[in-house]
Amino acid sequence: MPTSVKPIPEGMRTLTPHLICAGATAAIDFYKRAFNATEQFRLAMPDGRLAHACLAIGDSTLMLVDEMPEHGALGPKALKGTPVCLHLYVPDTDAAIEKAVAAGATVTIPAADMFWGDRYGQVEDPFGHRWSLATHQRDLTPEQIADAMASAPPCGS
Repeated sequence: MPTSVKPIPEGMRTLTPHLICAGATAAIDFYKRAFNATEQFRLAMPDGRLAHACLAIGDSTLMLVDEMPEHGALGPKALKGTPVCLHLYVPDTDAAIEKAVAAGATVTIPAADMFWGDRYGQVEDPFGHRWSLATHQRDLTPEQIADAMASAPPCGS
């Protein structure tokens, strides 16, 4: 029996980050203040923890859930770090970093013009998730980027 249901729901992208946060309700508030997120919905469990929440940041969706150690769902602080960095393009990197810091983030890489053509910096949010913030400034070919990388200082220095 054919179906008219799309395999990717309306408004979603193929790849969607799904964060585990110690304090997902507070994380939602932070993402609203820091990144202009808008809440799409949330589903609370009887004990008050969030089983699922969905936010929009720009044209993208971000899902999140509270930590649930009994199900192996641990956030970056419980794991003592994360190898993941969420990349967010913004109109003004410096202003976006300033806004994120005012909301409670910590700068881990100050904003700078990078060899690949972006103004770029990184912050860590209060829940241990890392975010890179960038504004595209120059269109470069892969060859130009490779040449520029050869003489560029290490990122963050």
